[in-house]
Amino acid sequence: MAKAATAKAPAEPGARERNRAEVMAQIMAAGRRELTEHGADGLSLRAVAREIGMVSSAVYRYVASRDELLTLLIVESYDSIGLAAERAAAKDGSAVERFVAIAHAVRDWARKHPQEYTLLHGSPVPGYSAPQDTIVSGTRVPAAMIGLLIEEHAAGRVAPPDPKAPPISPALAAQCESVREFFGGVDLPDELVLRGIAAWTQVYGLITFELFGQLQSTFEPADELMGHQFSLAAARIGL
Repeated sequence: MAKAATAKAPAEPGARERNRAEVMAQIMAAGRRELTEHGADGLSLRAVAREIGMVSSAVYRYVASRDELLTLLIVESYDSIGLAAERAAAKDGSAVERFVAIAHAVRDWARKHPQEYTLLHGSPVPGYSAPQDTIVSGTRVPAAMIGLLIEEHAAGRVAPPDPKAPPISPALAAQCESVREFFGGVDLPDELVLRGIAAWTQVYGLITFELFGQLQSTFEPADELMGHQFSLAAARIGL
């Protein structure tokens, strides 16, 4: 009688793989420190190599270029802020409370990681063009917000279209269709797609204004303003 096949336990990473992972972790940590001290356009692989005690030629065996390191840092930051938004979206509460929680989570992350936020949403880095690798991670925050709209629309809990809203041109409607396709063919009318975009950009605009010092001498500290405006953005969506 044939013996039953037994599943093999996954092999543990060998010494070489562990060493590579450890060096990559050191490179990423040094890259984040360089980002904090010198900004994205001042990021240098030579400086990273010096900080972790490697010759610059050895670093290139792990990261091919400054742009590749920038991409890794961008993806890491997008995933970090995206995870914060997703955890907030998963909390119990009404759609408005969850939307406001997402907005506060994004703000809290930005205030704790100002250089990473600037890397994601500040001025473009001269000579750098973000590759396609960043897109999925970069859409985690808006996907969390869109997810709320999808849920509430499916349940019939979103306010009807505003009769005073401007008409949607064919070109804009085609762009809304592209957004729906990007998010897997979601069932959202054009007006709700546009409401979601408006709320998303309002949240990020407020956070960027605060982080870049545009609220000094007016709404500082900005806690009350942010709470009010995040709730207003949720109301404007129609949640």
